[in-house]
Amino acid sequence: MNRASVVTMALSVLALLSATAAAQERQRPAQGMPGEAKESRDARMKWWREARFGMFIHWGIYSVPAGTYKGEQIPGIGEWIQQRAKIPVAEYAGYAKQFNPTKYDPDAWVRLAKDAGMKYIVITSKHHDGFALFDSKATDFDVVDATPYKQDLLKPLAEACRKHGLKLGFYYSQAQDWHHKGGSAIGGHWDPAAQDGSMDEYIRNIAVPQVKEILGNYGDIAVLWWDTPHEMNKERADLLLPLVKLQPHIITNNRLGAGYPGDTETPEQYIPATGYPGRDWETCMTMNDTWGFKSYDQNWKPTEKLVRQLVEAASKGGNYLLNVGPTSEGEIPQPSIERLRAVGEWVKVYGDAVYGTSASPFKKYSFDGRATVRGNQLFLHVFNWPEDGIKVSGLTTKVEKVHLLRGGATAEWASENDERGVNVLKIAKPASPDPIATVVVVECAGPPEVDPRSFATSPGADGTLHLRAGEAQINGRGARLESAVGGENIGRWTDARAFLTWDILLPAASQYEVELDYSCQDARAGAEVEMSIGDQSSAKLTGTISGTGGWGDYKTMSLGTIDLPKGTHSLRLRPTTMPSGGVMNLREARLTPKK
Repeated sequence: MNRASVVTMALSVLALLSATAAAQERQRPAQGMPGEAKESRDARMKWWREARFGMFIHWGIYSVPAGTYKGEQIPGIGEWIQQRAKIPVAEYAGYAKQFNPTKYDPDAWVRLAKDAGMKYIVITSKHHDGFALFDSKATDFDVVDATPYKQDLLKPLAEACRKHGLKLGFYYSQAQDWHHKGGSAIGGHWDPAAQDGSMDEYIRNIAVPQVKEILGNYGDIAVLWWDTPHEMNKERADLLLPLVKLQPHIITNNRLGAGYPGDTETPEQYIPATGYPGRDWETCMTMNDTWGFKSYDQNWKPTEKLVRQLVEAASKGGNYLLNVGPTSEGEIPQPSIERLRAVGEWVKVYGDAVYGTSASPFKKYSFDGRATVRGNQLFLHVFNWPEDGIKVSGLTTKVEKVHLLRGGATAEWASENDERGVNVLKIAKPASPDPIATVVVVECAGPPEVDPRSFATSPGADGTLHLRAGEAQINGRGARLESAVGGENIGRWTDARAFLTWDILLPAASQYEVELDYSCQDARAGAEVEMSIGDQSSAKLTGTISGTGGWGDYKTMSLGTIDLPKGTHSLRLRPTTMPSGGVMNLREARLTPKK
């Protein structure tokens, strides 16, 4: 497997999708159904906000080639093999004759999801290749008409979900369709005779009737998951949007197109640094490197990482939609099953600290872990324990009791103030900490609140402030925290409205030289940036980002000197112009006191 090619393909697709999302954001109205009252929306979203954990299923005839075409392993995600290998439409359609999922056991799939602690399932009713997993009257390119299996795959899954009490959602690719004439294709059509046509006619003749089918033939549908709104204008979206009324309580995402926000944000393969304050959101993740089944992709994430991603999402007020990619015979790969069972074992013990919780009150952690909240309970998910226990800095609400979630045993704890006057709660290491995450319950006298001084970065012994990427508050879309060789950085900074803030605490007024440790591909150079205290123009520096060679080539540039007064401040770094569509990868902003 050529991982460099995989990364290149992923980045190109993500860049295009990010540009589309940014364009939509600029014209985005308020979230939810048009004209819907907040009380009505809150009632509709209640189950979803409590669920926190769901199963994504990517399944289709792309599981037949399973990542290989004409003896060659095709780079990229499995369900995109037709587009990546430029397989002619008629040839690709031949895979349907080999799609015979006789080992499909929807009841077992739902039980697996339920035992893993998942509360809902979202399955690809039709992906970009145009193949439908249901009996569609709009086309013969479906599981009933085109395969030897000849049975609707969604009906028994819907019945199993009802039987076991899980919500069911359908993914539907409304714009991209590489099989039917007029369907959109990122990168353009490669089989013009079969693919070229009117997209408006495709929407009217394929997408609209199929959405009516999936929303009308399977009972209660909880989620409609649109995808890749490539070439979706308002007129096309307006043909689809009214169909959601077929399911009055349905939840939709933000990928319909034309600026319609839906109910949820959908970060993919990453967890946003600060979540989406004021928006419901859900991150979708793969267990290996693909969504659709690839026989040779064995790069499986360990259970520890999956559980901690679930915790991370919940700690930021979001949901975690974890993917499985079944085989053409209808089996979920054994490595996926093993990991789901292991995740389920953790969730059975600690699920109360995930389900129905709200986001952490901490912007910054003084221990290795995360936190969630329910009512007056603060749940501390501790990943690694120092021998002398953990220190939880900044909790201002009175603590009444501290105990372990597993077994309920009382934890040893004490409280004191540090040199700044910030409260520090000390909790002793338990006798048998969980190797993945131990949950400690802090019972408070009221909803947990945190002293903002605990978020602030103070100067080191030499007076220097190191404002690292991982400590930045990312405001807005179009930038994210990334892990890379050499440490974390703020990258994918493709939206001029995204800016960074750091809370700082200065013991005395001083003048500082401000430097940025950054990288920027030469072709993307030229952004102008501004550093200031909030919106104050009296304390402001500006500079132009020059190229460093490539995204991995870091250098240091000085923005000049700035006078900062004593006290707690919010230091802001934002782009003012972005002529080349990107800002930089930022590893650190450094403030060194002038002698």
